[in-house]
Amino acid sequence: MTPAQNSSEGAQQYVIGVDVGTGSARAGLFDLSGKMLSVAKRDITLFREAGSIVEQSSTEIWNAVCAIIREAVASAGVDPTRVVGLGFDATCSLVVLGEGGKPLAVGPSEKAERNIIVWMDHRAVAQAERINAMGHDVLRYVGGRISPEMETPKILWLKENRPAIFAAAWQFFDLADFLTWKSTGDLSRSTCTVTCKWTYLAHEARWDESYFEKIGLNELAAEGFARIGTAIVEPGIRLGQGLTEEAANEMGLKPGTAVAAGMIDAHAGGIGTVGIGGNPTENLAYVFGTSSCTMTSTAEPVFVPGVWGPYYSAMVPGMWLNEGGQSAAGAAIDQLLSFHPAASEATARARVAGKSLPAFMAEIATGKVANASEAVELAAGLHVVPEFLGNRAPFADPHARAVIAGLGMERDFDNLVALYIAGLCGIGYGLRQIIETQAKAGASVERVVISGGAGASPLVRQILADACGKPVLAPVAEEPVLLGSAILGSVAAGVYPDVRHAMGTLSSVASVYEPRDQDMVGVHEQRYQAFLSLQEISRKIRPSTALAV
Repeated sequence: MTPAQNSSEGAQQYVIGVDVGTGSARAGLFDLSGKMLSVAKRDITLFREAGSIVEQSSTEIWNAVCAIIREAVASAGVDPTRVVGLGFDATCSLVVLGEGGKPLAVGPSEKAERNIIVWMDHRAVAQAERINAMGHDVLRYVGGRISPEMETPKILWLKENRPAIFAAAWQFFDLADFLTWKSTGDLSRSTCTVTCKWTYLAHEARWDESYFEKIGLNELAAEGFARIGTAIVEPGIRLGQGLTEEAANEMGLKPGTAVAAGMIDAHAGGIGTVGIGGNPTENLAYVFGTSSCTMTSTAEPVFVPGVWGPYYSAMVPGMWLNEGGQSAAGAAIDQLLSFHPAASEATARARVAGKSLPAFMAEIATGKVANASEAVELAAGLHVVPEFLGNRAPFADPHARAVIAGLGMERDFDNLVALYIAGLCGIGYGLRQIIETQAKAGASVERVVISGGAGASPLVRQILADACGKPVLAPVAEEPVLLGSAILGSVAAGVYPDVRHAMGTLSSVASVYEPRDQDMVGVHEQRYQAFLSLQEISRKIRPSTALAV
């Protein structure tokens, strides 16, 4: 079946992509040319506790997903029986379920509905450091160091701190795999999730028993990995018999509708973008949201210290993936702005304008300069290393913290704008650092393809291009992450023969932001060197207890 075979109105068919991010769930309904016809959104709750604890509810998320699917179909005015495929992406958060799929409490609240340890939860830093100190060959495939954002340190934390919950757990799911199980009853896990976050060796199609035995999770190995996945399939593979009758009723769709093995949210953004130009190896997918992810595809494995991977078939089937990024990106800008005395005034003005504060700041900054590249001059003397939540890459350092240099006594709105621009430059220099580190190891890229809500502004895209020294391409797709999930659904439904074919067909460029002239290159080079110096000084002056990384 091809889109051409469904050209008549009576035979028109559709696919749905569902993206569950950190703060919200969204569903987009697409036709088979990749055009998004509707989108629906629901906010989801984050529960925070002392000790870097961040939790969510799988029940709340499932209910939100069903509601937005119904809403997306209704608002597009299409016949739900014409929806042929469904794809999911989600944050790499850990879902813990007891027998019968019953949620289990994962934290000190003792509330069973709070059964998800969110990706950004850092309760397992000590477990991650202990794993890294032990050393094991599987760590070569996560950039040399496991992260507390990954799942085995979190499960180890549960075993050591909540042993009754660990023992009672029937399944440990990555959130995307939870959603596909809930939809189909199929326990298969995605190559994307278990390879990137659980140490599954996709290139050898196996778990390494000795790793689990060494770190103290020998029970999982002894059980034959029944609680974390015995059937591992590539993203886009059709699962089970499609939507179960129960799930279909909740979503308002037809039982048997094809459901694809899913992906991590950032990787879905990669699927929705890196096919531009036909050669995924030339494009770095940059998903700029609450955090940022960089994804680089190579034909052969490339080992980059401090950059996760190489992962086989974790994003583009048959290719290797290196994954970096920043643990706080959009969230870092939010945090940075919140410190300033003018933040309350700016927030009120943004609310009146109907915009988020960062979007409002981008608009104000754009109005102050002749072109977006000149905005860097507004930040003269201000420097930001925005590592509020550690350095994901290239240092794999959860203890890294932000540095702000050059603050004076100013309290006015213009100074807030300057701080905003300095923060954006810091994000761009972190991106450049990752690109250069990967290039030294043999994984070079020609351009950056951006997606994610925090990167929607033309000003942001131009500053990133100038700061990292690479062209930044914006795709035609308004919602590349949703498109990536919809691509998976289209492959599961048989609309396209495979993911790579669908990527090449449905991804195209809307605009290109080239790095500016030599004068701007010099300004950014000086600022980049300051960024590196501040980053290094920050590492040197930390308390000794935080240096053991």
